[in-house]
Amino acid sequence: MPNYMKQQTLKKEYKFEGKGLHTGAYSRICIKPAAPGSGISFISVEKGVEIPALAENVSNTARCTLLSKDGASVSTVEHLMSVFAGLGIDNAIVEVDGPEIPILDGSARYYAEAIVKDGLQVQGAKRRYYEMKESVELRHEPTGSWVLVEPADHFSIHVTSDFNSRVLGVQKAHWDNSVDYVSQIAVCRTFVFFHDVQHLVSMGLVKGGDVDNAIVVVERPVAPEVVAEMAEKIGRPGLTVLPSGYLSNIKLNFLDECGRHKLLDLMGDMMLCGGHIRARISAYKPGHTINTDTAKAVQAILSL
Repeated sequence: MPNYMKQQTLKKEYKFEGKGLHTGAYSRICIKPAAPGSGISFISVEKGVEIPALAENVSNTARCTLLSKDGASVSTVEHLMSVFAGLGIDNAIVEVDGPEIPILDGSARYYAEAIVKDGLQVQGAKRRYYEMKESVELRHEPTGSWVLVEPADHFSIHVTSDFNSRVLGVQKAHWDNSVDYVSQIAVCRTFVFFHDVQHLVSMGLVKGGDVDNAIVVVERPVAPEVVAEMAEKIGRPGLTVLPSGYLSNIKLNFLDECGRHKLLDLMGDMMLCGGHIRARISAYKPGHTINTDTAKAVQAILSL
């Protein structure tokens, strides 16, 4: 278990590259150790701008979390931020050569596994835990989503995901320091519904191999010839719909993998409040908008 009494950073640099899930653009990133007290920052190599990983810098939450400052932006930061939260990393610099963090396999697995293999560098400065003095609750009436942050002695997060889906049903996920983040949360991949992919393919927006980065849920009945046609268009002939209601592009790590991924995202988004907090976070149908709005509300309280 990490030493939660002192601040922690990386022992060395880590480089990753690949395409972005949403932009489709190729990016290279380098995750570097950082000095005590510096927090987490993303640096746009193209613009030469440092963007602190704070909720106040969130500029868009359409399908991912995008940070912006002084004309520079970095999108899909939530998976990497989740790794920093789950492994107990306080300080790091992420240099990004491209518009988006590489999606890799759609999870946080490769980032987390690389860092855990080498361990973390314990720093001399004490960690400043953010203590919640009062509860914060945000609700989004149109969707029924809510997030509740309550004072607690330790950090924990509890998510209920209701996708109104016959395939997914209602999924619950939980994390605290007793749960191994790398094997139980970080490996959980993002997901998409087949009809959404089908629409994107018809618009010419999905390129070959994209289904390698996501669990595809086939919520509505689809004729085999429709699946075959789409599979050909994205360069993946032979895909079928499994009896479980998922496309055969990948196998699930857990039956509730989609719900666990929503927890992964929430962990990353809440890290944007500025660091590690002592709180119990409960959420129903969380998403990037309500997640980051909650992080902003918590950040505002903590700055008082």
